[in-house]
Amino acid sequence: MILYAAILETIDSKKDEEILEVHIAYLNELIKEGKIFAKGPFTDHSGGLVIYNANSYEEAKELAENDPAIINNSRKLILKEWRSSLVE
Repeated sequence: MILYAAILETIDSKKDEEILEVHIAYLNELIKEGKIFAKGPFTDHSGGLVIYNANSYEEAKELAENDPAIINNSRKLILKEWRSSLVE
Protein backbone atom coordinates (compact mmCIF):
# COMPACT_ATOMS: atom_id res chain seq x y z
CA MET A 1 0.00 0.00 0.00
CA ILE A 2 1.27 3.44 -0.91
CA LEU A 3 0.62 6.15 1.65
CA TYR A 4 1.69 9.79 1.77
CA ALA A 5 3.68 11.22 4.66
CA ALA A 6 3.24 14.92 5.38
CA ILE A 7 5.90 16.44 7.58
CA LEU A 8 4.48 19.65 9.03
CA GLU A 9 7.35 21.74 10.41
CA THR A 10 6.30 24.59 12.70
CA ILE A 11 7.48 27.95 11.34
CA ASP A 12 5.30 30.31 13.42
CA SER A 13 4.72 28.98 16.96
CA LYS A 14 2.36 31.77 18.00
CA LYS A 15 0.12 31.42 14.97
CA ASP A 16 0.30 27.63 15.25
CA GLU A 17 -0.99 27.77 18.81
CA GLU A 18 -3.86 30.04 17.72
CA ILE A 19 -5.10 27.65 15.01
CA LEU A 20 -4.28 24.34 16.74
CA GLU A 21 -7.91 23.43 17.53
CA VAL A 22 -9.00 24.08 13.94
CA HIS A 23 -6.04 22.07 12.63
CA ILE A 24 -6.92 19.10 14.88
CA ALA A 25 -10.62 19.32 13.95
CA TYR A 26 -9.69 19.24 10.24
CA LEU A 27 -7.54 16.15 10.73
CA ASN A 28 -10.20 14.42 12.84
CA GLU A 29 -12.74 14.89 10.03
CA LEU A 30 -10.31 13.28 7.60
CA ILE A 31 -9.86 10.36 10.02
CA LYS A 32 -13.65 9.82 9.96
CA GLU A 33 -13.47 9.78 6.14
CA GLY A 34 -10.68 7.18 6.19
CA LYS A 35 -8.18 9.59 4.64
CA ILE A 36 -5.63 9.48 7.48
CA PHE A 37 -3.68 6.37 8.47
CA ALA A 38 -1.89 8.02 11.42
CA LYS A 39 -1.08 11.45 12.82
CA GLY A 40 0.67 13.06 15.74
CA PRO A 41 3.05 15.74 16.98
CA PHE A 42 6.81 15.41 17.24
CA THR A 43 7.98 15.16 20.85
CA ASP A 44 10.43 18.04 20.34
CA HIS A 45 7.48 20.39 19.52
CA SER A 46 8.89 21.13 16.06
CA GLY A 47 5.70 20.13 14.24
CA GLY A 48 4.02 16.87 13.40
CA LEU A 49 3.45 14.04 10.95
CA VAL A 50 0.28 13.08 9.09
CA ILE A 51 0.16 9.90 7.02
CA TYR A 52 -2.54 10.22 4.39
CA ASN A 53 -4.41 7.30 2.87
CA ALA A 54 -5.09 8.81 -0.55
CA ASN A 55 -5.61 7.48 -4.07
CA SER A 56 -2.84 9.62 -5.54
CA TYR A 57 -0.11 12.08 -4.70
CA GLU A 58 -2.33 14.85 -6.04
CA GLU A 59 -5.16 13.93 -3.66
CA ALA A 60 -2.79 13.75 -0.69
CA LYS A 61 -1.30 17.13 -1.68
CA GLU A 62 -4.76 18.70 -1.83
CA LEU A 63 -5.68 17.28 1.59
CA ALA A 64 -2.40 18.49 3.10
CA GLU A 65 -2.60 21.94 1.52
CA ASN A 66 -6.15 22.41 2.88
CA ASP A 67 -4.91 21.88 6.44
CA PRO A 68 -5.44 25.12 8.41
CA ALA A 69 -1.81 24.93 9.57
CA ILE A 70 -0.68 25.22 5.95
CA ILE A 71 -3.34 27.72 4.88
CA ASN A 72 -2.40 30.00 7.80
CA ASN A 73 1.35 29.59 7.22
CA SER A 74 2.05 28.34 10.72
CA ARG A 75 3.69 25.20 9.35
CA LYS A 76 5.72 24.23 6.30
CA LEU A 77 4.68 21.15 4.32
CA ILE A 78 6.96 18.44 3.01
CA LEU A 79 4.97 15.64 1.32
CA LYS A 80 6.51 12.30 0.39
CA GLU A 81 5.12 9.09 -1.04
CA TRP A 82 5.65 6.40 1.58
CA ARG A 83 5.49 2.62 1.30
CA SER A 84 4.72 1.00 4.62
CA SER A 85 5.96 -2.52 5.15
CA LEU A 86 3.43 -2.93 7.99
CA VAL A 87 0.31 -2.54 5.85
CA GLU A 88 -0.69 -5.05 3.20
